[in-house]
Amino acid sequence: MPSLDIRNLCVSIGEKPILKDFSLSLPKGEVHAIMGPNGTGKSTLAKALAGHEDYTITGGEVFLDGELLLGLEPEARAKLGLFLAFQYPCEIPGVSIANFLRAASQARLPEGQEVAAVEFYKKLHGKMDALKMDRKFTARSLNEGFSGGERKRCEILQMMMLEPKYAIMDETDSGLDIDALKIVAQGVNLMRGPELGVLVITHYQRLLDYIVPDKVHVMWDGRIVKSGGKELAFELEAKGYDWVSKELAPSAKN
Repeated sequence: MPSLDIRNLCVSIGEKPILKDFSLSLPKGEVHAIMGPNGTGKSTLAKALAGHEDYTITGGEVFLDGELLLGLEPEARAKLGLFLAFQYPCEIPGVSIANFLRAASQARLPEGQEVAAVEFYKKLHGKMDALKMDRKFTARSLNEGFSGGERKRCEILQMMMLEPKYAIMDETDSGLDIDALKIVAQGVNLMRGPELGVLVITHYQRLLDYIVPDKVHVMWDGRIVKSGGKELAFELEAKGYDWVSKELAPSAKN
């Protein structure tokens, strides 16, 4: 079965190890959630998978539908079908949303093929309507002056336009009010299907009320210490992360 397969991944920042023999398999067509406290390595996982230069891979392997991911440049990973929705999307002054997305779409096409303008804008406007984004946003510089909710909607818009094979969502719910959270979740749910695997990284169970995962994984000290169904998120919400440190983490080390 096609999957994003992470095997015994070890990642360090400088001399400090963050991920320690981290393993996870995300089948295409499923939504998995990773929950855990600050400092346990969730964002490190996302950035290491995307190829961020500040994160050093010291061991393990990652395969995207059987193709080795590690060692590739971030652009090559994106072309293979990996998408990262950032926790804090950056601004790109002077580059409009429309031009950014058109360039990104063009970069994914084989050499010699061109993005057709009419079809591109028809698709773009349809996705914006689904996310309740004003079409005038297409002329605005990417994320410049955007609210937190507008930035996150723009991230989901990019995902919907680029149609990746696997999407890593790094705390996409951070800073969102309930209305914005519902709209972002709606965009993700519209994309759910057999051709997309989604890894949702979050602190809180509330996002999982709207993006219901197939599996939930609890992360602690750089590794997965427990996996289960969506009910695991409710258990974690009720018991808190002290439950992880006292009951789950010690057993994972044995």
